[in-house]
Amino acid sequence: MIEVKNIDKSFDGNLVLKNVSALFEEGKTNMIIGQSGSGKTVLMKSIIGLHRIDKGRIEYDGRNLPDMKMKDIRVLRREVGMLFQGSALFDSLSVLENVMYPLEMFSRTTVDEMKERAYFCLEHVNLEEKSFHLLPSEISGGMQKRVAIARAIALQPKYLFCDEPNSGLDPKTALIIDRLIHDITVEFNITTIINSHDMNSVMEIGENIIFIENGENVWQGSKKDIFHVDNQSLNDFVFASDLFKKVKATNQ
Repeated sequence: MIEVKNIDKSFDGNLVLKNVSALFEEGKTNMIIGQSGSGKTVLMKSIIGLHRIDKGRIEYDGRNLPDMKMKDIRVLRREVGMLFQGSALFDSLSVLENVMYPLEMFSRTTVDEMKERAYFCLEHVNLEEKSFHLLPSEISGGMQKRVAIARAIALQPKYLFCDEPNSGLDPKTALIIDRLIHDITVEFNITTIINSHDMNSVMEIGENIIFIENGENVWQGSKKDIFHVDNQSLNDFVFASDLFKKVKATNQ
């Protein structure tokens, strides 16, 4: 579980996050949504520690990140997995080598043990062994995303951060990736935080949704709750398309 309490973050005197509090639950897909410029990306980067907050608390199972010493931060880093927007795979490394990379950097296991773990992770995201020795350029975008997920869970993280995981994917592949992230979250009881503007993802796997507007957390709830919210800004954002307006109408 990750909890942020009354956090502020400003840049050059401009307050971007304003007294934000939110609870990100263990074993659930927690989604941060909001319009461009709303502060959702700054919130995620602040939670990870890429931005130092001006005030407030960011608690990883009770451990306050701003108070941590460097040695404690290094321990926490090993508990965190990252799924980057563009997958961020190493072009010169094979699929297997990409997944082994964090193990080589942060674990003290043998090469055989690292390979065994990498195989487990790749098989868990439904990739076939014949693809393990291919380069990222030799596989599809959807497969690249699966490799990135396998790499993100290689160190058995307690916390998983996903930045626009469906970016650049077709709707069918995006749905597969959504379900894969959700299933891994539940199976390994991970606290997963997803930064997304994809309403298909919100409706598919939005178990705990935080809506950010003008740097404030103006609503938090589930994909079921979202159909019955009396918040014009949230409704305008989520149900902007005619399709989702029809979906809302059938759920009321």
